[in-house]
Amino acid sequence: MSYQALYRVWRPQRFDDVIGQDVITTTLKNAIITNQLSHAYLFAGPRGTGKTSAAKILAKAINCPNKQNGEPCNECDICKSITNGTLNDVIEIDAASNNGVEEIREVRDKAKYAPTEAEYKVYIIDEVHMLSTGAFNALLKTLEEPPAHVIFILATTEPQKIPATIISRVQRFDFRRITSKDILDRMEFILKQKNMDYDDKALKVIAKSAEGGMRDALSILDQVLSFGSDHVTYENALQVTGSVTKTVMTKYLYCVIQHDVKSALMNVQDILKEGKDASRFIEDLINYCQDILLYQQSPEMVESAELGIIDDDFKSLSKQINDQVVYKMINQLNDVQSQMRYTMHPDVYLDVLTVKLSNNYDVKNEPNDDNSKLKQQIQHLNEQVSSLNDQINQLNSGKSKQPISGQQTVSNQSAETINKPKAKTSNKGARVNLSKVYPVLDNATRENLNNLQNIWDELLQSLDVTQRAMMHVSKPVAASNNGVIVSFEYPFLFQKANSDTELSDALENGMDRILGYVPKIVFVPSDRWPEIRKDYLVNRKNNHEESENNNDSEHSTIEKNEEKHDNNVENNPDDSEIVKKAKDMFGEDIINLKND
Repeated sequence: MSYQALYRVWRPQRFDDVIGQDVITTTLKNAIITNQLSHAYLFAGPRGTGKTSAAKILAKAINCPNKQNGEPCNECDICKSITNGTLNDVIEIDAASNNGVEEIREVRDKAKYAPTEAEYKVYIIDEVHMLSTGAFNALLKTLEEPPAHVIFILATTEPQKIPATIISRVQRFDFRRITSKDILDRMEFILKQKNMDYDDKALKVIAKSAEGGMRDALSILDQVLSFGSDHVTYENALQVTGSVTKTVMTKYLYCVIQHDVKSALMNVQDILKEGKDASRFIEDLINYCQDILLYQQSPEMVESAELGIIDDDFKSLSKQINDQVVYKMINQLNDVQSQMRYTMHPDVYLDVLTVKLSNNYDVKNEPNDDNSKLKQQIQHLNEQVSSLNDQINQLNSGKSKQPISGQQTVSNQSAETINKPKAKTSNKGARVNLSKVYPVLDNATRENLNNLQNIWDELLQSLDVTQRAMMHVSKPVAASNNGVIVSFEYPFLFQKANSDTELSDALENGMDRILGYVPKIVFVPSDRWPEIRKDYLVNRKNNHEESENNNDSEHSTIEKNEEKHDNNVENNPDDSEIVKKAKDMFGEDIINLKND
């Protein structure tokens, strides 16, 4: 057969011809120049990136008698024999079809013999990940104790399937996907050498369709040349690759964002009638949406991109569509792309996707979901608060408080607050657990409270929408290293938060991330907080006076305070220790000392 495919004719014969792998080729050339060759190499990377070509070039370079600067001469008999595949000392093995133990044992046995013509015997094992476990074990012994005259070059597209014991005994080189710009330059070079005409846009379509593989790009280019009588046109490139034009995608997206379902579906049918692949159309749409996002953030990024094709319609569409809409479109396109791999009717998925995209979004003013939900939640809560406030005012309208001067007032009011029948008739969530409040107050400091207040807004941002709306009417009132007290402005929100373990966990996790420690969260209603605070100070003074003779536990003290009225407490506001503790916890600005 006289004709050879482009990727075979233009296969690299020197390290400098390998496109897009400069780091690897430079390393290999330096190793040859300094004679620091390893006994085994592993070339890993996607298909069509030059792994096998680099392996053959390396085999030529280490055996070429006329090598210069680490490059083979390609003129001597050894270089020509390796290029033609006729040199007995360079053996290529396809592991996909020779993956058994016997084949690798044969390799191991023959590796003992010295090369007949070249300086080194080179084994190139392609798709090495296809070897069986037994074959890998047979190869392992040779890699552990290799003969001095043998070099193994392993190539694979799936290095994760190779045992770690093999990888640890080789030098690994990871071949990366070739950029579209490098592929484009290589195709232009080849076409100029062949004196063929081409359209720039056609080469861009081919380069993008190749997905980083030079061999795939040259194969597609070969098809386009055959399809178009030795002239590479944009239309022919679209036909061969199954891609659609930017104009078609712009028209389709215009119909989608204007909620014109009928026109959008007609566009889809026209695309499919032309023989375009549905999966390819989804891929092109994802790339197109990516270009829109980049253009919205920084137009010069797309305009200077290696494959950027910018026209007036594209610019107009980018200005009309909201970035939030584009985010959601990309997510839905990705989901549909995954589902289409396992169906025999991809056109159905494409139609369903079109209807969803057309009905879901308001293009010009697509609101942020989080902000929208938060506003709705706050509005709903405000309505509930107003209604409940009216009920509370009606219930409290018949009640009056008679002020009593002196320390007895504080003690009596605190006792009444704790032992009121009202607290017993309320639901379980309304009860304040003093056994959790008092330990926090024992170690609370103003510094801890200030630190918590400084990060409060950041902490609320870490919550979900519903939790953030609930915490909108709360604030920290006391803090220590092991606990935080948060007061709620409205009793019904306090009750809800007090029974919401997920909210407490979310707050504790947020403080662990921001502050570096995990204090326990205690909720209190704001209308009861002043009484709880005063009662704690009275209780603390009592405990201090009785500490020498009474070693009752903290829990017993709290129960005593909750169950009994203590009307004989003397509260001296000038007591230095109590005053100091109060100022340290709550700050001097809210402490007011009064004498009888």
